[in-house]
Formats: sequence, C-alpha cells, structure tokens
Amino acid sequence: MIRMLALPLLLAVPAVAWAADPQPFPPLSVTLPQSDSLYPGGASADAINNNCLACHSVEMVQMQPPLGRAGWTAEVAKMRGTYHAPVDDADVPAIIAYLVARDAAAQPPTSSPTQSK
Repeated sequence: MIRMLALPLLLAVPAVAWAADPQPFPPLSVTLPQSDSLYPGGASADAINNNCLACHSVEMVQMQPPLGRAGWTAEVAKMRGTYHAPVDDADVPAIIAYLVARDAAAQPPTSSPTQSK
C-alpha cells in the first residue's frame, strides 16, 4: 500500500515545487522588417500583390533566377499545396504570367554577332 502511494507523491513533489517557484521565460520582443514595396506593373501586378506579399517581399522574388512557365507553375503549385498559401484558383494564371513576364524582362537582349568583312 505504501508503495502505491509513494509513486504519486514522488510525481507530485516536482509539480508542486515548480508551481511554487515558476521560472518564466523573459519577455522577448521581435521587430520584423517593414516593406511598403509593391510589384510594379499596375493592374497586371494585382494578383501577385494581393496574394504573394503576405509571405514574400518584392525583393525576395526579384532575386529569384528565371524559372520559365513550367518552373513558376510548379512553384505556385508548391506554395498552394505544400505551404497552403490561400491563393484563389482564378489568380494563379495571372501570377504565373506576371512571373514569366518578369523573367523575360530580366533577360539581357540577344544581339546577333556582327559580320566582319
């Protein structure tokens, strides 16, 4: 009988001691960076501004390498599927089109080699 009572008492002692003298964590303050940047392009950027800025800064996306239509389609699908980004189905084509156009604008113009005589 004493053995049966000993275990609950042993378990209760640390709980009572902790409750009597809790060791709270000190307050922590975190300041997140603020950005008022929007994706350029006016109305063509509405879908990306309304959906993607919740998690990604303009600068972060603009630093990404060109992925092409297939790559951006896969990225948007990953954001929606894996990370549960609340992007409406109707906005997906506009987001992908914006990112593909961004890739095209970032590519240096190709020039034909000059012909020497």
